[in-house]
Amino acid sequence: MTTKAELVFIPSPAAGHLISAVEIAKLILNRDERLCISILVMKLPMDFGIQSYIESLSSIPRLQFIDITVDETTITGFMSNKETFFMNFIQSHKPKVKDFLSNSSFSRSNSRLAGFVLDMFCTPMIDVADEFCVPSYIFYTSNAAFLALCFHFESLKKEHHIDTSKYKNSNEELTIPGFKNPYPSKLLPRLTTDQSVMTTTFFDSITRIKETKGIMVNTFADLEPLPLQSLSVPRIYPVGPVVNLKEGGHGRNSQSETESIIKWLDDQPESSVVFLCFGSMGSFEIEQINEIAIALECSGHRFLWSLRRPPPKGKIGLPSNYENVEEVLSEGFIERTNGVGKVIGWAPQVAVLSHRAVGGFVSHCGWNSVLESLYSGVPIATWPLHAEQQMNAFELVKELGVGVEIRMDYFKDFHGNDENVEIVGAKEIESGIRQLMVNGDETEIRRKANEMKEKCNAATKEGGSSYAALGLLIEDVISNIS
Repeated sequence: MTTKAELVFIPSPAAGHLISAVEIAKLILNRDERLCISILVMKLPMDFGIQSYIESLSSIPRLQFIDITVDETTITGFMSNKETFFMNFIQSHKPKVKDFLSNSSFSRSNSRLAGFVLDMFCTPMIDVADEFCVPSYIFYTSNAAFLALCFHFESLKKEHHIDTSKYKNSNEELTIPGFKNPYPSKLLPRLTTDQSVMTTTFFDSITRIKETKGIMVNTFADLEPLPLQSLSVPRIYPVGPVVNLKEGGHGRNSQSETESIIKWLDDQPESSVVFLCFGSMGSFEIEQINEIAIALECSGHRFLWSLRRPPPKGKIGLPSNYENVEEVLSEGFIERTNGVGKVIGWAPQVAVLSHRAVGGFVSHCGWNSVLESLYSGVPIATWPLHAEQQMNAFELVKELGVGVEIRMDYFKDFHGNDENVEIVGAKEIESGIRQLMVNGDETEIRRKANEMKEKCNAATKEGGSSYAALGLLIEDVISNIS
């Protein structure tokens, strides 16, 4: 019997990261029967949709999920300090990972540990891999441009001793490897310019990423040629687009609700609907909701709007569906837009984006959402909220030409602590929607989005660049047990 190479995946405890990890794991297993995979699952105290997603999956040969949840008392003890919470949370799982690896039940009778595949935020687990004398790989769920930006800023801070906080609120334009256009410093992710413990921890993680044997990046050669050319060490494997086309149980709709959404889209003309959705963490207060409603009504375009209730102020949590959306919309909006628009709660995003009726996507520019949109050839109007989404927006509009700007410089505090949240006006939103939904298949952004759809599909097929990159990674993993 052939000895199998066992990979241990440790994704971040958020649905988007776990789902991407499962998708790349399935691709690896489908490609080569010599591999088996264990995905170690960490869970945060707040529900980020992880358990419902895992339960929705049917059994996958040679893949097992292992719950390594740490007791709640330990985690609650970390919660008093938001700055250090996440890294303490990851560190606290090290003993559980060691127990799993040491336990005889880990070893399938015919497998040998060949390496760890870690999320970009799980670099403390490199220590455990070193202890067990196996290499670590990173599965980088964001894009090559953000990786290039992170490596550049890590070098500025640690090798050149530059205080990057000087770029905060600056109008300076920067030259960054991997970008063809000057990059506005006001669009830098907050983590790169803040003077905080979280920023220090973040750049320590970037340094550790460089220690690994290779990085799988959720992108492909034709999408980000310049950023990929700027990256050399460690070995880079562009394996994307890795997208969850079946949309498992992390969704929050019944089958009948999803069917109702798709039926409504079935009744709309081709490429006529603008879809507004701001990701699993995206929501707005009532004043902003009213501006969006005015913009949609004035634009005259058909729309499908995923409208979510924010979590309680100051708390980290997922938005939820409204019992009745009319409680937050201006009086008469639903009646006036009846037949033209539909307001929903959680959206089955992949099914919506792949529907022939959808012609544009107003998005927070989370990387998973960007890839899902490009996979279906749908151009994007950018409205970033958190993390590296402002950089993604810049890349879509300025570097790739597959998006238009509603905003690129909008920031929303991840913890909901903004005292003065900026309100984007209806005229600005309406203008972005009109640019996005200009009639005709041959507008430049629509042409480029359709072109990217073809390239997305080609990259992962046999003979494609990502197919080849994944093959190289698999051979490298197998060599670890030779």
